[in-house]
Amino acid sequence: MIKKMQQIELPPIGMRIIKSAIGVLIGFLIYLLRGENGAPFYTALSVLWCMRAYDNESYGMALQRVIGTFIGGFYGLIMILLEFQFFKSEPDYIRFIVISLFIIPVIYTTILLNKKNASYFACVVFLSIVVLHLGEANPFLFVGDRIFDTLLGIGIALFLVRLHFPRHKRKDILIVCSVNDLLLFNNQGLAGYSKIELNRMIQNGLQFTICTVRTPADLIDRMSDIQFKLPIISMDGAVLYDIEENRYLKVRTINQVISKHIIEFLQTFEIQIFQNIIKEDVWLIYYGDFTNKAEEKIYEGHRRSPHRNYLYRAEPLAHETVYFLIIQKEAIINQIVEKLNQQPFSQACRILTYTSDDYPGYKYLKIYRHDATKQNLIEELSETLPVNEVITLGTVPNDYDLTIHSESAEETVKKIKNIFEPYLWTPKK
Repeated sequence: MIKKMQQIELPPIGMRIIKSAIGVLIGFLIYLLRGENGAPFYTALSVLWCMRAYDNESYGMALQRVIGTFIGGFYGLIMILLEFQFFKSEPDYIRFIVISLFIIPVIYTTILLNKKNASYFACVVFLSIVVLHLGEANPFLFVGDRIFDTLLGIGIALFLVRLHFPRHKRKDILIVCSVNDLLLFNNQGLAGYSKIELNRMIQNGLQFTICTVRTPADLIDRMSDIQFKLPIISMDGAVLYDIEENRYLKVRTINQVISKHIIEFLQTFEIQIFQNIIKEDVWLIYYGDFTNKAEEKIYEGHRRSPHRNYLYRAEPLAHETVYFLIIQKEAIINQIVEKLNQQPFSQACRILTYTSDDYPGYKYLKIYRHDATKQNLIEELSETLPVNEVITLGTVPNDYDLTIHSESAEETVKKIKNIFEPYLWTPKK
Protein backbone atom coordinates (compact mmCIF):
# COMPACT_ATOMS: atom_id res chain seq x y z
CA MET A 1 0.00 0.00 0.00
CA ILE A 2 1.42 3.30 -1.05
CA LYS A 3 1.15 5.95 1.61
CA LYS A 4 0.01 9.34 0.52
CA MET A 5 2.94 11.69 0.58
CA GLN A 6 2.56 14.51 3.07
CA GLN A 7 2.64 17.88 1.42
CA ILE A 8 5.69 19.86 2.40
CA GLU A 9 5.08 23.58 2.88
CA LEU A 10 8.19 25.52 1.94
CA PRO A 11 8.79 28.86 3.66
CA PRO A 12 8.56 31.91 1.40
CA ILE A 13 11.56 33.86 0.14
CA GLY A 14 11.35 36.99 2.27
CA MET A 15 12.40 40.52 1.44
CA ARG A 16 15.47 40.24 3.66
CA ILE A 17 16.84 37.49 1.42
CA ILE A 18 16.08 39.50 -1.71
CA LYS A 19 17.58 42.68 -0.26
CA SER A 20 20.71 40.78 0.76
CA ALA A 21 21.24 39.63 -2.82
CA ILE A 22 20.58 43.15 -4.15
CA GLY A 23 23.02 44.62 -1.62
CA VAL A 24 25.78 42.23 -2.67
CA LEU A 25 25.13 43.09 -6.34
CA ILE A 26 25.30 46.83 -5.60
CA GLY A 27 28.66 46.28 -3.90
CA PHE A 28 30.01 44.50 -6.97
CA LEU A 29 28.74 47.25 -9.29
CA ILE A 30 30.39 49.96 -7.21
CA TYR A 31 33.62 47.93 -7.29
CA LEU A 32 33.48 47.91 -11.11
CA LEU A 33 32.70 51.63 -11.24
CA ARG A 34 35.74 52.29 -9.05
CA GLY A 35 37.94 50.69 -11.67
CA GLU A 36 38.12 47.41 -9.74
CA ASN A 37 39.84 49.08 -6.82
CA GLY A 38 39.28 47.68 -3.35
CA ALA A 39 37.97 44.30 -2.27
CA PRO A 40 34.24 43.72 -2.87
CA PHE A 41 34.38 40.65 -0.62
CA TYR A 42 34.43 42.89 2.48
CA THR A 43 31.63 45.04 1.12
CA ALA A 44 29.47 41.95 0.57
CA LEU A 45 30.37 40.62 4.02
CA SER A 46 29.24 43.85 5.68
CA VAL A 47 26.00 43.91 3.70
CA LEU A 48 25.10 40.38 4.80
CA TRP A 49 26.08 40.97 8.42
CA CYS A 50 24.06 44.18 8.79
CA MET A 51 20.98 42.96 6.90
CA ARG A 52 18.87 41.94 9.89
CA ALA A 53 15.22 41.07 10.34
CA TYR A 54 14.40 44.22 12.33
CA ASP A 55 15.55 47.77 11.67
CA ASN A 56 16.87 48.34 15.19
CA GLU A 57 18.96 45.16 14.93
CA SER A 58 20.46 46.39 11.65
CA TYR A 59 21.39 49.72 13.20
CA GLY A 60 22.94 47.97 16.20
CA MET A 61 24.99 45.67 13.98
CA ALA A 62 26.04 48.61 11.81
CA LEU A 63 27.27 50.56 14.83
CA GLN A 64 29.26 47.57 16.08
CA ARG A 65 30.71 47.05 12.63
CA VAL A 66 31.77 50.72 12.29
CA ILE A 67 33.47 50.74 15.70
CA GLY A 68 35.16 47.41 15.01
CA THR A 69 36.28 48.60 11.58
CA PHE A 70 38.13 51.64 12.90
CA ILE A 71 39.70 49.75 15.81
CA GLY A 72 40.84 46.91 13.53
CA GLY A 73 42.03 49.36 10.88
CA PHE A 74 44.04 51.34 13.44
CA TYR A 75 45.92 48.33 14.78
CA GLY A 76 46.26 46.88 11.29
CA LEU A 77 48.06 50.02 10.15
CA ILE A 78 50.38 49.94 13.18
CA MET A 79 51.20 46.29 12.50
CA ILE A 80 52.04 46.94 8.84
CA LEU A 81 54.24 49.93 9.69
CA LEU A 82 56.10 47.91 12.34
CA GLU A 83 56.59 45.10 9.85
CA PHE A 84 58.14 47.44 7.28
CA GLN A 85 60.40 48.99 9.91
CA PHE A 86 61.63 46.06 12.00
CA PHE A 87 60.94 42.53 10.75
CA LYS A 88 60.19 42.70 7.05
CA SER A 89 62.85 40.13 6.30
CA GLU A 90 62.13 37.91 9.30
CA PRO A 91 60.68 34.40 8.75
CA ASP A 92 56.89 33.98 8.63
CA TYR A 93 56.58 32.40 12.06
CA ILE A 94 57.87 35.65 13.65
CA ARG A 95 55.26 37.63 11.76
CA PHE A 96 52.49 35.22 12.81
CA ILE A 97 53.52 35.45 16.46
CA VAL A 98 53.39 39.26 16.36
CA ILE A 99 50.01 39.20 14.59
CA SER A 100 48.64 36.85 17.24
CA LEU A 101 49.91 39.05 20.05
CA PHE A 102 48.24 42.08 18.45
CA ILE A 103 44.85 40.40 18.95
CA ILE A 104 45.21 41.19 22.67
CA PRO A 105 45.20 45.03 22.34
CA VAL A 106 42.55 44.83 19.60
CA ILE A 107 40.07 43.04 21.87
CA TYR A 108 41.16 44.94 24.98
CA THR A 109 40.47 48.26 23.27
CA THR A 110 36.85 47.25 22.68
CA ILE A 111 36.60 46.44 26.40
CA LEU A 112 38.04 49.84 27.40
CA LEU A 113 35.53 51.56 25.10
CA ASN A 114 32.72 49.41 26.55
CA LYS A 115 32.02 48.01 23.06
CA LYS A 116 32.65 44.32 23.67
CA ASN A 117 30.24 43.30 20.91
CA ALA A 118 32.53 45.00 18.38
CA SER A 119 35.53 42.82 19.26
CA TYR A 120 34.80 40.21 16.60
CA PHE A 121 34.50 42.82 13.84
CA ALA A 122 37.68 44.54 15.01
CA CYS A 123 39.60 41.26 14.81
CA VAL A 124 38.16 40.45 11.36
CA VAL A 125 39.24 43.83 9.96
CA PHE A 126 42.65 43.64 11.64
CA LEU A 127 43.36 40.16 10.28
CA SER A 128 42.05 41.03 6.80
CA ILE A 129 44.60 43.87 6.71
CA VAL A 130 47.71 42.24 8.15
CA VAL A 131 47.27 38.78 6.61
CA LEU A 132 46.35 39.87 3.09
CA HIS A 133 48.53 42.95 2.82
CA LEU A 134 51.03 42.77 -0.04
CA GLY A 135 54.52 43.85 0.85
CA GLU A 136 54.88 46.51 -1.86
CA ALA A 137 51.44 48.09 -1.43
CA ASN A 138 51.12 51.49 0.22
CA PRO A 139 49.98 50.62 3.77
CA PHE A 140 47.89 53.78 4.18
CA LEU A 141 46.03 53.21 0.91
CA PHE A 142 45.58 49.53 1.67
CA VAL A 143 44.12 50.16 5.14
CA GLY A 144 41.98 52.98 3.75
CA ASP A 145 40.56 50.66 1.09
CA ARG A 146 39.67 47.96 3.66
CA ILE A 147 37.92 50.53 5.85
CA PHE A 148 36.09 52.04 2.88
CA ASP A 149 34.99 48.62 1.58
CA THR A 150 33.53 47.75 4.97
CA LEU A 151 31.80 51.10 5.52
CA LEU A 152 30.39 50.94 2.00
CA GLY A 153 28.74 47.60 2.77
CA ILE A 154 27.30 49.01 6.00
CA GLY A 155 25.86 51.99 4.12
CA ILE A 156 24.30 49.77 1.43
CA ALA A 157 22.69 47.54 4.06
CA LEU A 158 21.19 50.46 6.02
CA PHE A 159 19.87 52.02 2.81
CA LEU A 160 18.16 48.80 1.75
CA VAL A 161 16.78 48.15 5.25
CA ARG A 162 14.96 51.48 5.09
CA LEU A 163 13.79 50.93 1.52
CA HIS A 164 10.12 49.91 1.40
CA PHE A 165 7.18 50.26 -0.92
CA PRO A 166 5.11 53.29 0.14
CA ARG A 167 2.51 52.08 2.61
CA HIS A 168 0.05 53.78 4.92
CA LYS A 169 0.20 52.57 8.55
CA ARG A 170 -3.24 52.18 10.14
CA LYS A 171 -2.33 52.78 13.77
CA ASP A 172 -5.97 53.60 14.57
CA ILE A 173 -7.12 49.98 14.19
CA LEU A 174 -7.04 47.33 16.91
CA ILE A 175 -6.57 43.88 15.34
CA VAL A 176 -7.57 40.91 17.48
CA CYS A 177 -6.63 37.46 16.22
CA SER A 178 -7.94 34.09 17.35
CA VAL A 179 -4.64 32.42 18.16
CA ASN A 180 -6.00 28.87 18.31
CA ASP A 181 -7.29 28.97 14.76
CA LEU A 182 -4.85 31.23 12.96
CA LEU A 183 -1.42 31.38 14.59
CA LEU A 184 -0.83 28.11 16.41
CA PHE A 185 -1.30 25.05 14.23
CA ASN A 186 -0.56 21.65 15.79
CA ASN A 187 0.55 23.53 18.93
CA GLN A 188 3.65 24.80 17.11
CA GLY A 189 5.12 28.28 17.45
CA LEU A 190 5.30 30.78 14.64
CA ALA A 191 7.71 30.19 11.76
CA GLY A 192 10.42 32.67 10.76
CA TYR A 193 8.49 34.82 8.27
CA SER A 194 5.35 35.08 10.41
CA LYS A 195 7.30 35.90 13.56
CA ILE A 196 9.54 38.49 11.91
CA GLU A 197 6.74 40.27 10.06
CA LEU A 198 4.44 40.36 13.07
CA ASN A 199 7.15 41.74 15.35
CA ARG A 200 8.17 44.30 12.72
CA MET A 201 4.59 45.59 12.44
CA ILE A 202 4.20 45.75 16.23
CA GLN A 203 7.41 47.79 16.43
CA ASN A 204 5.99 50.13 13.78
CA GLY A 205 2.78 50.82 15.68
CA LEU A 206 0.45 47.90 14.99
CA GLN A 207 -2.22 47.67 17.70
CA PHE A 208 -2.39 43.89 17.96
CA THR A 209 -3.46 41.28 20.45
CA ILE A 210 -4.82 37.75 20.55
CA CYS A 211 -7.83 36.03 22.05
CA THR A 212 -7.79 32.40 23.08
CA VAL A 213 -9.42 29.72 25.19
CA ARG A 214 -5.93 28.79 26.33
CA THR A 215 -4.41 29.93 29.58
CA PRO A 216 -1.49 32.40 29.61
CA ALA A 217 0.79 29.55 30.70
CA ASP A 218 -0.07 27.64 27.51
CA LEU A 219 0.87 30.63 25.34
CA ILE A 220 3.96 32.02 27.02
CA ASP A 221 6.28 29.28 25.76
CA ARG A 222 4.71 28.89 22.32
CA MET A 223 4.57 32.62 21.57
CA SER A 224 7.55 33.83 23.57
CA ASP A 225 9.16 35.25 20.41
CA ILE A 226 6.27 37.65 19.76
CA GLN A 227 6.94 41.09 21.24
CA PHE A 228 3.46 41.89 22.51
CA LYS A 229 2.87 45.46 23.61
CA LEU A 230 -0.82 44.98 24.41
CA PRO A 231 -2.28 42.55 26.94
CA ILE A 232 -3.80 39.32 25.61
CA ILE A 233 -7.35 38.07 26.10
CA SER A 234 -7.08 34.64 27.65
CA MET A 235 -9.23 31.87 29.14
CA ASP A 236 -11.93 32.63 26.55
CA GLY A 237 -12.51 36.13 27.89
CA ALA A 238 -12.09 35.53 31.62
CA VAL A 239 -8.80 37.42 31.96
CA LEU A 240 -6.80 40.20 30.37
CA TYR A 241 -3.14 39.31 30.83
CA ASP A 242 0.00 41.41 30.40
CA ILE A 243 2.75 39.02 29.23
CA GLU A 244 5.59 41.53 29.65
CA GLU A 245 4.63 42.48 33.21
CA ASN A 246 3.34 39.00 34.13
CA ARG A 247 0.16 40.55 35.53
CA TYR A 248 -3.55 39.84 35.29
CA LEU A 249 -4.99 43.26 34.47
CA LYS A 250 -8.63 42.20 34.48
CA VAL A 251 -10.17 39.05 35.91
CA ARG A 252 -13.85 38.16 35.65
CA THR A 253 -14.54 35.79 38.53
CA ILE A 254 -17.54 33.79 39.69
CA ASN A 255 -18.52 35.20 43.06
CA GLN A 256 -18.23 33.19 46.28
CA VAL A 257 -21.91 32.33 46.58
CA ILE A 258 -22.23 30.99 43.02
CA SER A 259 -18.87 29.19 43.32
CA LYS A 260 -20.17 27.42 46.41
CA HIS A 261 -23.34 26.32 44.59
CA ILE A 262 -21.34 25.05 41.61
CA ILE A 263 -18.96 23.02 43.78
CA GLU A 264 -21.77 21.46 45.78
CA PHE A 265 -23.61 20.59 42.55
CA LEU A 266 -20.55 19.01 40.88
CA GLN A 267 -19.65 17.03 44.00
CA THR A 268 -22.90 15.06 43.64
CA PHE A 269 -21.42 13.44 40.52
CA GLU A 270 -18.32 12.26 42.41
CA ILE A 271 -15.97 13.69 39.79
CA GLN A 272 -12.63 15.46 39.93
CA ILE A 273 -12.82 19.28 39.71
CA PHE A 274 -9.99 21.61 38.72
CA GLN A 275 -10.88 24.91 40.39
CA ASN A 276 -8.86 27.79 38.91
CA ILE A 277 -8.26 30.82 41.12
CA ILE A 278 -6.07 33.89 40.62
CA LYS A 279 -4.85 35.52 43.79
CA GLU A 280 -2.40 38.43 43.72
CA ASP A 281 -1.29 37.52 40.17
CA VAL A 282 -0.67 33.91 41.22
CA TRP A 283 -2.60 31.18 39.43
CA LEU A 284 -3.79 28.48 41.83
CA ILE A 285 -5.43 25.24 40.74
CA TYR A 286 -7.17 23.20 43.43
CA TYR A 287 -7.71 19.52 42.68
CA GLY A 288 -8.57 16.26 44.39
CA ASP A 289 -8.32 12.55 43.64
CA PHE A 290 -8.19 11.65 39.96
CA THR A 291 -11.09 9.66 38.51
CA ASN A 292 -9.67 9.01 35.02
CA LYS A 293 -6.41 8.92 33.07
CA ALA A 294 -7.13 12.18 31.22
CA GLU A 295 -7.18 14.17 34.48
CA GLU A 296 -3.94 12.58 35.61
CA LYS A 297 -2.20 13.29 32.28
CA ILE A 298 -3.33 16.92 32.33
CA TYR A 299 -1.90 17.30 35.82
CA GLU A 300 1.39 15.57 34.95
CA GLY A 301 1.76 17.65 31.79
CA HIS A 302 1.20 20.98 33.54
CA ARG A 303 2.38 20.67 37.13
CA ARG A 304 6.01 21.58 36.32
CA SER A 305 5.02 24.85 34.68
CA PRO A 306 6.35 27.88 36.60
CA HIS A 307 3.11 29.69 35.74
CA ARG A 308 0.76 27.16 37.41
CA ASN A 309 0.48 26.16 41.05
CA TYR A 310 -1.42 22.94 41.77
CA LEU A 311 -2.76 22.44 45.29
CA TYR A 312 -4.04 19.03 46.37
CA ARG A 313 -6.80 19.91 48.77
CA ALA A 314 -10.53 20.40 48.99
CA GLU A 315 -12.00 23.18 46.89
CA PRO A 316 -12.26 26.44 48.85
CA LEU A 317 -15.97 27.20 49.03
CA ALA A 318 -15.57 30.80 50.15
CA HIS A 319 -13.49 32.03 47.23
CA GLU A 320 -14.12 33.68 43.89
CA THR A 321 -13.25 31.41 40.96
CA VAL A 322 -12.06 32.23 37.45
CA TYR A 323 -13.36 28.97 36.02
CA PHE A 324 -14.03 25.32 36.80
CA LEU A 325 -12.58 22.61 34.55
CA ILE A 326 -13.87 19.06 34.29
CA ILE A 327 -12.81 16.39 31.82
CA GLN A 328 -14.87 13.19 31.65
CA LYS A 329 -16.33 10.79 29.17
CA GLU A 330 -18.67 12.52 26.75
CA ALA A 331 -21.81 10.90 28.14
CA ILE A 332 -21.00 12.06 31.68
CA ILE A 333 -20.32 15.64 30.54
CA ASN A 334 -23.61 15.72 28.62
CA GLN A 335 -25.45 14.53 31.71
CA ILE A 336 -23.78 17.15 33.91
CA VAL A 337 -24.56 19.97 31.48
CA GLU A 338 -28.21 18.92 31.17
CA LYS A 339 -28.72 19.03 34.94
CA LEU A 340 -26.54 22.12 35.34
CA ASN A 341 -28.78 24.11 33.00
CA GLN A 342 -31.72 23.29 35.29
CA GLN A 343 -30.08 24.86 38.34
CA PRO A 344 -31.24 28.34 39.39
CA PHE A 345 -27.64 29.62 39.55
CA SER A 346 -26.88 28.57 35.95
CA GLN A 347 -28.03 31.98 34.66
CA ALA A 348 -24.96 33.47 36.33
CA CYS A 349 -22.66 31.08 34.47
CA ARG A 350 -21.33 30.63 30.96
CA ILE A 351 -21.07 26.95 30.18
CA LEU A 352 -18.58 25.84 27.54
CA THR A 353 -18.04 22.27 26.30
CA TYR A 354 -15.83 20.85 23.57
CA THR A 355 -14.45 17.47 22.55
CA SER A 356 -10.87 16.67 23.52
CA ASP A 357 -8.42 16.16 20.67
CA ASP A 358 -5.79 14.68 22.97
CA TYR A 359 -8.01 12.20 24.80
CA PRO A 360 -10.44 10.40 22.43
CA GLY A 361 -13.88 9.83 23.90
CA TYR A 362 -13.44 12.58 26.48
CA LYS A 363 -15.03 15.99 26.64
CA TYR A 364 -14.14 19.21 28.46
CA LEU A 365 -16.56 21.23 30.54
CA LYS A 366 -15.62 24.77 31.58
CA ILE A 367 -17.78 27.02 33.72
CA TYR A 368 -17.14 30.78 33.63
CA ARG A 369 -18.96 33.86 34.83
CA HIS A 370 -21.81 34.73 32.49
CA ASP A 371 -20.16 37.91 31.16
CA ALA A 372 -16.63 36.46 30.86
CA THR A 373 -16.55 36.73 27.08
CA LYS A 374 -13.98 37.74 24.49
CA GLN A 375 -16.31 40.37 23.09
CA ASN A 376 -16.60 42.17 26.44
CA LEU A 377 -12.85 42.28 27.05
CA ILE A 378 -12.13 43.37 23.48
CA GLU A 379 -14.52 46.27 23.94
CA GLU A 380 -12.98 47.26 27.28
CA LEU A 381 -9.45 47.05 25.87
CA SER A 382 -10.31 49.14 22.81
CA GLU A 383 -11.70 51.91 25.04
CA THR A 384 -8.24 52.33 26.59
CA LEU A 385 -6.46 52.67 23.23
CA PRO A 386 -6.30 55.48 20.63
CA VAL A 387 -8.19 53.42 18.04
CA ASN A 388 -11.23 54.14 15.92
CA GLU A 389 -11.95 50.62 14.76
CA VAL A 390 -11.64 47.02 15.95
CA ILE A 391 -11.17 44.12 13.52
CA THR A 392 -11.31 40.52 14.73
CA LEU A 393 -9.92 37.60 12.73
CA GLY A 394 -10.91 33.94 13.07
CA THR A 395 -12.04 30.86 11.22
CA VAL A 396 -15.59 30.56 12.55
CA PRO A 397 -18.09 32.38 10.27
CA ASN A 398 -20.21 35.07 11.95
CA ASP A 399 -18.03 35.03 15.09
CA TYR A 400 -15.38 37.36 13.67
CA ASP A 401 -15.25 40.42 11.43
CA LEU A 402 -12.99 38.64 8.97
CA THR A 403 -13.14 34.91 8.40
CA ILE A 404 -9.90 33.33 7.20
CA HIS A 405 -10.04 29.87 5.68
CA SER A 406 -6.44 28.81 5.92
CA GLU A 407 -4.20 26.48 7.90
CA SER A 408 -1.17 28.73 7.58
CA ALA A 409 0.01 31.33 10.06
CA GLU A 410 1.82 32.94 7.15
CA GLU A 411 -1.49 33.72 5.42
CA THR A 412 -2.85 35.16 8.65
CA VAL A 413 0.13 37.49 9.05
CA LYS A 414 -0.17 38.57 5.41
CA LYS A 415 -3.83 39.45 6.03
CA ILE A 416 -2.86 41.49 9.10
CA LYS A 417 -0.19 43.25 7.03
CA ASN A 418 -2.72 44.17 4.31
CA ILE A 419 -4.98 45.69 6.97
CA PHE A 420 -2.28 47.54 8.89
CA GLU A 421 -0.02 48.56 5.99
CA PRO A 422 -2.06 48.96 2.80
CA TYR A 423 -0.20 50.39 -0.19
CA LEU A 424 -0.79 54.10 -0.68
CA TRP A 425 -2.53 53.38 -3.97
CA THR A 426 -4.89 50.83 -2.37
CA PRO A 427 -8.45 52.21 -2.35
CA LYS A 428 -10.03 52.63 1.07
CA LYS A 429 -12.78 50.17 1.95
